Amino acid sequence: MAGKLYGIGLGPGDPELMTLKAHRLISRASVVAYPTLAGAESFARSIAAGVIPADAREIVMDVPMTTDRAPAQAAYDQGASEIAGALEAGEDVVCLCEGDPFFYGSFMYLFARLSARFDVEVVPGVTSITTCAARAGLPLAARNERLTVLPGPLPEDELKNRIEGAESVAIMKVGRHLPKIRGVIDALGFTDQAIYVERASLPDEVVCPLSQAPEKAPYFSMILLTKGADPWL
Repeated sequence: MAGKLYGIGLGPGDPELMTLKAHRLISRASVVAYPTLAGAESFARSIAAGVIPADAREIVMDVPMTTDRAPAQAAYDQGASEIAGALEAGEDVVCLCEGDPFFYGSFMYLFARLSARFDVEVVPGVTSITTCAARAGLPLAARNERLTVLPGPLPEDELKNRIEGAESVAIMKVGRHLPKIRGVIDALGFTDQAIYVERASLPDEVVCPLSQAPEKAPYFSMILLTKGADPWL
């Protein structure tokens, strides 16, 4: 009988924000898979490091940092092949994913490759959006209000149009796109209503008005924008 694949959402970074189910499954795992970026330390593994059994076998998927999709797809092909080998041998596999597996999560690429052949269970995790809102003390939506989620790499004109037509906005994957995003928000006159959050829930977390944000932002940063009121009230 084939093993079962678990896609585990770990939350935004603070190990205490892992769900009880995620903690239980990881602590009992015999095979643990996770991605790394260009050979760097795995952020997903670092969140779960205190829970992974010492004797667990680890499958590492090294994903190149490039705008060309082909190398990353090849890395997921290789990872899926190694995971499939473990599953075919009857071993359950726990795959670690920061945040939530199906919300901009890397696990969805493995799910697409393996779910037709194997039993897969997705364990949701605390999202970066809800964490950033909590750390900023900023309610995002109430009653019939709409929340728009935008990725930072969008072209400038599209960002402008989407923000103009939105009520509350969460802009993810800020990173090197911060100058462009800041320029769009400033041109629209919403800078005073925007909050910048960096590495939410981690010891080096930064939460401040967008006007006070640093010149450079890491990948794990976000801008929250609510219209019509001072976001700090």
